[in-house]
Amino acid sequence: MAGSTDIAPPLWLLLELTYSCPLHCVFCFNPTNYTGVGKELTTAQWVDVMRQARALGAAQIGFSGGEPMNRDDLEELVREAHALGFYTNLLTSGVGMTAERAGRLKAAGLDHVQLSFQDSTRQLNDFLSHTKTFELKRKVARIIKDHDWPMVMNCVLHRHNLPHVDKIIDMALEMGAEYLELANTQYYGWAWVNRDQLMPTREQLQEAETVVQRYREKIGNRCRILFVVPDYFENRPKPCMNGWGSVFLSVAPDGVAMPCHNARELPGLNLPRVTEQSISDIWYQSSAFNAFRGESWMQEPCRSCDERHKDFGGCRCQAWLLTGDAAATDPVCDKSPHHGKVLDIVEKARHRKDAHIVFRTDAESRARS
Repeated sequence: MAGSTDIAPPLWLLLELTYSCPLHCVFCFNPTNYTGVGKELTTAQWVDVMRQARALGAAQIGFSGGEPMNRDDLEELVREAHALGFYTNLLTSGVGMTAERAGRLKAAGLDHVQLSFQDSTRQLNDFLSHTKTFELKRKVARIIKDHDWPMVMNCVLHRHNLPHVDKIIDMALEMGAEYLELANTQYYGWAWVNRDQLMPTREQLQEAETVVQRYREKIGNRCRILFVVPDYFENRPKPCMNGWGSVFLSVAPDGVAMPCHNARELPGLNLPRVTEQSISDIWYQSSAFNAFRGESWMQEPCRSCDERHKDFGGCRCQAWLLTGDAAATDPVCDKSPHHGKVLDIVEKARHRKDAHIVFRTDAESRARS
């Protein structure tokens, strides 16, 4: 376990204000048993979390969910975060955003909005979210621009919409997005349940990368396009969260504190609660936040690998899901003895047959509790 003098303070605070959401996305990263999560924190409890985290050194804050707009106190929380000196980000589906509410959020000090789309077409956008929200999202994009917020448009990519990546970019340009995050699906939560239906082929991914590069050369600085390649198609893992317990502190709706937003899926972690421990104790002293800090936990081949300082062994949640051992080398790495599992999954995508897609719904969540 690392000593507190060796640990930098958290920089990024993510408040998952609620797991409730009007959308039912097939790739949602929320827990598949979210209906079994306890009561949401009160306004006062969220304010206390922000004050403690800011005193500790956190500089950026994200309001997320579920759909954070479902919280009636969102404006109050944004106002408090702004007063504390946080750079404030809202991650939203757009549902619940009106011109009036946008005005209140702007007055409260909201700095930044990230708006999600599921596709460039109404048909696929509404199918993947199991809602009729495409036209609403387009209206919200205009509201965001009308209030002079820098806008990040986010679209999760997978086998169903990768062939449309050019149209997705065109849509972002039309709406005036300064940033477009094309985040290929990471397979946790509901995306793990639907992995076989979402996994693209290598050819799809390569074609999409070519399209993205062509647009980057064409549009220059008009819109910065971020293209996040899915882990399964790499030979080295990403430095997940820039290292466990290094930068990122997430708090779930019920007050469970996590080093990443999927950590509650890992067995054996005694995740602390902000209602029972101070943020300082959670960050520096808790067994959960120290579980995969440093290198002492690493197994071979990570322990003796020259790249362990770059990727920190990869993703702990991915290691658990693919090997059953959260301390294992991320199987994305071709040095992992389990790398063949990843290759098999990618190869299987070439021969995929249509199957049932599971939408994120309360009924499905209760069934998985």
